[in-house]
Amino acid sequence: MAVVAAGDELWRPSADRVEQSNLVAFAQEVGLPLSLLHRWSVDDPEGFWTLLWSFCQVIGEPGANAFSGGAGIRDDRYFPEARLNLAANLLARGGATDAIVAYDESGIRRSLSWDALRIEVGACASALQEVGVVAGDRVCAYLPHGIEAIVAMIATASLGAAFSSASPDFGTVGVLDRFSQIDPVVLFGCDGYLYGGKWFDTVGRFEDICAGLPTLRKVIRVSAGDAGEPGGYEAFLAPHRGSAVPHELHPYDQPWYVLYSSGTTGQPKCFVHRAGGVLLQHRKEHVLNCDLRPGDVVLYFTTTGWMMWNWLVSALATGCTVVCVDGSPFQPTPAALFDVVDREAVTLLGLGAKFVDAIRKSGLRPKDTHDLSSLRTVCATGSPLVVESFAYVYDAIKTDVHLASISGGTDLCACFVGGDPTQPVFAGEIQSKALGMAVDIWDDAGETLESRPGERGELVCTQSFPSMPIGFWNDPDGSKYSAAYFERFPGRDVWAHGDFAAYSSHSGFVILGRSDATLNPGGVRIGTAEITRQVECDPLILESMVFSQDWQDDSRIVLLVRMVDWAVLTDEGVVELKQRIRSNCSPRHVPAVVMSVDDLPRTRSGKLTELAMGDAVNGRTIRNTEAIANPEALWAIAARAELQPIPQSG
Repeated sequence: MAVVAAGDELWRPSADRVEQSNLVAFAQEVGLPLSLLHRWSVDDPEGFWTLLWSFCQVIGEPGANAFSGGAGIRDDRYFPEARLNLAANLLARGGATDAIVAYDESGIRRSLSWDALRIEVGACASALQEVGVVAGDRVCAYLPHGIEAIVAMIATASLGAAFSSASPDFGTVGVLDRFSQIDPVVLFGCDGYLYGGKWFDTVGRFEDICAGLPTLRKVIRVSAGDAGEPGGYEAFLAPHRGSAVPHELHPYDQPWYVLYSSGTTGQPKCFVHRAGGVLLQHRKEHVLNCDLRPGDVVLYFTTTGWMMWNWLVSALATGCTVVCVDGSPFQPTPAALFDVVDREAVTLLGLGAKFVDAIRKSGLRPKDTHDLSSLRTVCATGSPLVVESFAYVYDAIKTDVHLASISGGTDLCACFVGGDPTQPVFAGEIQSKALGMAVDIWDDAGETLESRPGERGELVCTQSFPSMPIGFWNDPDGSKYSAAYFERFPGRDVWAHGDFAAYSSHSGFVILGRSDATLNPGGVRIGTAEITRQVECDPLILESMVFSQDWQDDSRIVLLVRMVDWAVLTDEGVVELKQRIRSNCSPRHVPAVVMSVDDLPRTRSGKLTELAMGDAVNGRTIRNTEAIANPEALWAIAARAELQPIPQSG
């Protein structure tokens, strides 16, 4: 593979691809060149969102106004008179072609056609109505990434009720920390799941979860080989097959989802997301940023506990087939996802950045073993994608593909910055601001860094956007919501997202890690991703984590690395790492301690948790270890001799 540096051009769309893109068609309807489209989209929210509603063929009544400004951005309203039914949008396409295809780790394939999906949703909605579910109720799912979770969600949404999900690898406490806050009336759950070639029985755990949710009126168990047992999913739906999908229209601001923060700093925050706002954002991102159209096939590797599940399922509204792959992406081989890409003619493949890093270091080259001719777009998110992984996609997966690195959050259930199918891809950079999102990067004084590429600051949004959450659950005065996003810059009415970022020389974006995990040795702010980018270009290092340890009245940087199976970290390797960081970053970035570890702590959605690691090493209370998939890694690292003792200031 050729050596690639940050900022090198890796791909440029052909003229035909640009001209045939949805984004160009949208710009032509506006009557503006592509270069002016973003500025117009934030200067004229009324015009932009009105046109987006019609261009994306949202089904519903938009009302007279698309935007009503308030006293501050939290008071702005989008489509205040609009009414819609989410199921009508997600089930607009009909026919015998596949709407959902689901694989488990063993390779078993199940599917539902568009017509069959409508039948299942109608039955599920009718069954939910029979147990008293009405608009505003909460329905929860503790299910794998498959057909039943999607049917339950759409049926719930058709009634105007709110849906919330967690993946079955969550423990009892982790699920109750989430679901118990929102008082669900119905719970779908599973009796087990397959992961890493092993079956994990969840029957006892599910019973404990049910016992901890006293508001439940109905529990439905999804079982492998369900033959209509009492209390099971099939028995719940069977008497209602033939029922029509409810078509009642609900307000634009009707709650659709309750999503959760990772919970590594305390009880998870509950984000209440509005139906119209999330649907519009997803339609925009699918149609304009990802250039999807009816008949496309979308596979995003996710779980029901990650917001990318919600994003993926919304692709049904574009008329796309949704492909679910549950379990480990490395089973039965590291090429499993690419096998499915060829088998299902996938057009958009979504991956976690850490998965791309892992297959790069494994030596996997799907381009040499698979056809992949259907694949037009690869999306990557979950953490910053390193330069080497950008290069790997083009060298080892596909040369002519749009690599859309995207970044947003569970808190908005959408993206702030992402892909642009009409523009080139540069190594290490996210291409552009999302349309309709007044994104900027500010220094500590609240000044824009747009004309100062490479300088690091806080990612902010200076105007409201449709998928701002309605608020946090059980936050009646909005104080927790305000503290989370609106108090970083006193006196400035902006959303501060909590990401540390920089503009590139191409007006793209480089995400440098969470700003609440920013390192500060000697008073210099350093983004964790600045260091890990340099570390993870080493083919012997599988992944890495950086955190700050209190040390001698200041702080020092600790770097943890996980080596590939057959490699060891030598003294010479440590010297080389430090020299690379010094040369490519600065002397301030050089870690004081470099340690090889067997595992790194991560949340149940797979994200490395720097904050919890820092708390463990610095002797602070970790308020929610249940949110961490492998808490034993925290204790093993915190006990290492290299980190003992922790000196106290003064």
